Amino acid sequence: MKTDANVVPLTKATAEQSPTSPVGRLPVALIQVRDKAAQQLKQNLQSLFDNADDTLFEMADRAASNAEQNAFFEAMRDLRLKRKSIERGFLQKVFESFANLNQYEIGKPQPTLDAVSFDSLSLVQNDELEETVALDAMVARVMSRDAVALGHLTTRLNAVISKKLDDKSNPLGPTLLSEYFLDACSGLGVEIKVKLIILKLFEKYVLGSCDMLYAEANQALVAAGVLPELRSAPPRRQQRSAASAYVQSSGEEGIPLLEGADQGVQEVFGALQDLLSQVRGTAMPRRAQVADALPITSNDLMRLLSHMQQRAPAQATIEDFDLREQLEQLLERASAKSGKARVVGEVDEDVINLVSMLFEFILDDRTLPDSLKALIGRLQIPMLKVAVLDKTFFSRGSHPARRLLNEIASAALGWVDQDDAQRDSLYQKIEQVVQRLLNDFVDDPAIFSELLAEFMAFTGDERRRSELLEQRTRDAEEGSAKAELARRQVEHALNERLLGKTLPEVVVRLLQEAWSKVLMLTCLKHGVESDEWQAALQTMDDLVWSVAPHEDPEARLRLLELVPGLLKALREGMASAAFDPFSTSEFFSQLEVLHVQAFQRFKRAAPEAETAVAEDAAHTELSEAGIELPLLELPAAEEIEDAPAMVEVVEEIILLAPGQTRPQEPDVVLPDDDEALLQVDSLRVGSWVEIQEDEEHKLRCKLAAIIKPTGKYVFVNRTGMKVLEKTRNALAVEFRRNAVRLLDDALLFDRALESVIGNLRKLKHS
Repeated sequence: MKTDANVVPLTKATAEQSPTSPVGRLPVALIQVRDKAAQQLKQNLQSLFDNADDTLFEMADRAASNAEQNAFFEAMRDLRLKRKSIERGFLQKVFESFANLNQYEIGKPQPTLDAVSFDSLSLVQNDELEETVALDAMVARVMSRDAVALGHLTTRLNAVISKKLDDKSNPLGPTLLSEYFLDACSGLGVEIKVKLIILKLFEKYVLGSCDMLYAEANQALVAAGVLPELRSAPPRRQQRSAASAYVQSSGEEGIPLLEGADQGVQEVFGALQDLLSQVRGTAMPRRAQVADALPITSNDLMRLLSHMQQRAPAQATIEDFDLREQLEQLLERASAKSGKARVVGEVDEDVINLVSMLFEFILDDRTLPDSLKALIGRLQIPMLKVAVLDKTFFSRGSHPARRLLNEIASAALGWVDQDDAQRDSLYQKIEQVVQRLLNDFVDDPAIFSELLAEFMAFTGDERRRSELLEQRTRDAEEGSAKAELARRQVEHALNERLLGKTLPEVVVRLLQEAWSKVLMLTCLKHGVESDEWQAALQTMDDLVWSVAPHEDPEARLRLLELVPGLLKALREGMASAAFDPFSTSEFFSQLEVLHVQAFQRFKRAAPEAETAVAEDAAHTELSEAGIELPLLELPAAEEIEDAPAMVEVVEEIILLAPGQTRPQEPDVVLPDDDEALLQVDSLRVGSWVEIQEDEEHKLRCKLAAIIKPTGKYVFVNRTGMKVLEKTRNALAVEFRRNAVRLLDDALLFDRALESVIGNLRKLKHS
């Protein structure tokens, strides 16, 4: 090999260049290296973004809270929107770094990732520290694998450029590539947890292919005669898609992907084929045996399916649509036109049968509203085309087409059939997705990722609005429960003191209508363990004692001492509860008469000299308290002969909230171990149910809260608005008469696939 002829002109040419030579003055070999590397890096970045949705979706599935799940969904959306700008920013940095290879540095060089010293770590925020540690680990792993190939590339670059490089400043080295990617991602508004996942994906899909990058760059320079004597080790593997590159996103250290990853997909589909083969001819029609029949290719099948897709039936006839029968008719026409019998290949036929069985389950599923089944049923041909193109459709839960179907079904869970369905935003969105697939999907499955992103953005906005309203509903119900609990406490206190007693009618009314409000307010504000609650109860006890008949002569002195403080406490309490002032005045006027009668009875029996001092003291205390009552100016005995109206409290006092009616006792009292009660107890917050309100109307609602103090189960519709509340016992009664059905909120496709596999296994053993 004539290396001199190749090397000398290249070196001479570079020596004659100005230190500030533009990009166009780079040696031809370097331009080739740059362009080839940029092409590889671009492809690897595309693989990164193509798989980022799957990874983030799986993380969202495992999220511990709604907030964390929303963070992953927002990250997915942000990454999709900024994907192109990140790619451009990253590749622009790579091109700039090559452009600067023949320029001498002016001023102090910018620090690279390794320039962060331990002394400065204390000044770095925790997030930045985590980021730096992750980057250092990524770079270290690449260097441990590909240090020799990178070192040879650096040496060859130094042979043809003005500026001297080391591995850290090599534009294709892991240090600068990581730095460029991090800089390109600076506009992402994601949390550090999500950023670390994205960096892990960068390591998997970009840095994981560095061995091939360095091998091809070295080979290009060797071909140009640059240091051919350096012998680089061959790359670790043959060129393959970045989807099967070096590491998986897991744990702290990368774990090599199994070489049999694709084999695992084939095993799943192979197992399904095996089940189909064992029931073919019994539960399923056997393939027509036509002499000399030629199986059509998958590409021909895709063209036939696209033809059918453009002529997909309207919603009204979707249930009568038999895909296999329609396809058979098309093949018969094609066979007649060509003069040769054509059939579907065995593998493609198995795919058709599997997808047909999946949609049979979907269209029979009681969880889906009937009006939306027609829409979803029209997805059968697009889903079949995806399955023909990509067998991971059956094995990968994060497949975009599967996820789109599952997301549509999940959003439809709370949808209620209604006359104005076409005006409902969810219905319109699902219809739009279906129509886009029927019109635009030919053979590029990327449309599913695009539609999935749009649909999840739509449902995410709807979910946030409904969660906000749902939280307000819960807060309101919990507030009502606290009020109800306080009401029961007040009822108990009143019944404990009044039930079975005969008291003046005005006192019973005052306690039930006015003082109950004071007790309610005190209970809600301070609780039943507070001094304020005990003081309010004591005031009630004092009032009842003050109007009761007493034979004890000492009771007069106690009454004289009690009344001023009692009246003051009553007046202040009723004012704090904003009780009607007119009614308050009326109550006090009637209380005055009662207390005057009590004092008159005592006055008849007690010596005047003994009571005079006590009367004066009580009058003085009332005046100092600002209470103007002519209480002690007793009228003549004949003026108070009329006895006050008395009532006996024989029924329990029940306090009703505004607008509340007297509670009805349940018609049926169920034992604690009743099966219906156990069904109610198995409900969890978030469970969807369908309730048969009457013969024609069904209500779909979600259990939003179980209010333990009152035992109420509160249900909301899909917008988060309260639509129903039931007690535990009343809900159990509905279960007993089969008016309540629990809706299965598991992923639709997964349930369908599980059902198909289960049915095939049963048929196999039957």
